[in-house]
Amino acid sequence: MKSEKVDVLVIGAGPSGTVAASIIKQAGFSVKIVEKMKFPRFVIGESLLPRCMEALEEAGFLEAVKEKNFQEKFGAKFVKNGKVCDYFFADQFTKGWTHTWQVPRAEFDQTLADCCEKMGIPVNYETTVTGIEFNGSDSVTTVEDTAGNKSQIEARFIVDGSGYGRVIPKLFNMDRPSDLVPRKTLFTHVVDVNRSMDDEPNRITIIVHGKGIWIWVIPFSSGITSVGFVAEPGFFNKVSGTNEEQLRALIETEPYLKDRMKGVEFKFEPRVLESWSTTTSSFYGEGFVLTGNVTEFLDPVFSSGVTLATVSSQTAAHLVIKKLKGEHVDWEKEYTEPMMQGVNTFRSYVMAWYDGTLDTIFFSDNPNLEIKNMICSVLAGYVWDLDNPYVKNHSTALTKLARLINVEKALAE
Repeated sequence: MKSEKVDVLVIGAGPSGTVAASIIKQAGFSVKIVEKMKFPRFVIGESLLPRCMEALEEAGFLEAVKEKNFQEKFGAKFVKNGKVCDYFFADQFTKGWTHTWQVPRAEFDQTLADCCEKMGIPVNYETTVTGIEFNGSDSVTTVEDTAGNKSQIEARFIVDGSGYGRVIPKLFNMDRPSDLVPRKTLFTHVVDVNRSMDDEPNRITIIVHGKGIWIWVIPFSSGITSVGFVAEPGFFNKVSGTNEEQLRALIETEPYLKDRMKGVEFKFEPRVLESWSTTTSSFYGEGFVLTGNVTEFLDPVFSSGVTLATVSSQTAAHLVIKKLKGEHVDWEKEYTEPMMQGVNTFRSYVMAWYDGTLDTIFFSDNPNLEIKNMICSVLAGYVWDLDNPYVKNHSTALTKLARLINVEKALAE
């Protein structure tokens, strides 16, 4: 059986895997990426957050992404019953990037993987990991291509950025159920001929369609827009027919979208994803680290997926470099704890979104602008800024604020 040796094997050629691979390669170590799918391939997670720009910059990807002329994103717009709440990243509490992009992920992910290849990192597509044997930190990974040819890769360390593939968690029985309520989405891309740049210049729009029911509207620079409904699975039983018939019927029930999306062309038959939230028993082990969605995926509502993917891989890459140089790494303290800080902050906001707490805050009549800017930082992905009370006290701050707003409203009445 054919065999090769590298310092680091990276599983997965998405943003998580490529960011880690690039940073480690720049440190002078040999890296190889194996990817199960053929690229370009479709995936959701199309609206980025400003915090991920720091990881893309360190990985050396920013210039290549800029050349693609993706839709710039300067904020987020929330809509409920005709009422609008805007968040502009330039107003955020935390100093950092104030813009990012909205991207068709097939093209975006291919761009990052191409950058890695130009750096001299081999990327083997349509290559499936079938087994991994560890001997301390060293490992032998068996992979198989589409023709059934098997080979082995010896590595000093593995970065698993396999996303929904969850390679190491599945091989070593590390998957654990999430405590979030299972949800479902029905989505497609449309030819958005009625988009108004006055209404949606450079931002994502999220529409509250009902309690726990929301719609994303993510315009791309190509004139195509991603549209999806998200709710508990039972909500979709209210409409019948094919996926396209169901989605068109649902659009008809939303005043904000009804006219704009009337009769528009769907670029593909609407697709369904459900029960996506998941977690794992550990983010690392002797000889490997998990990054991105393979660690924990929460919910698409605040576009946290790519940010958690790139920041976790950026952090992990530096620890892998440290490890390969023979230095001690406290994976719990230096990796799991900071990653859980980010995950748990986003989790608090996801739960507050679905239980109505953020409805009260976002659509209040007289918002406190200083607090709004603190919340804006979270929406920009700066969930590691502990100087921000709405990050540091994420589990209680939103509830207290909503309660205060309700009391003031009652007194005013």
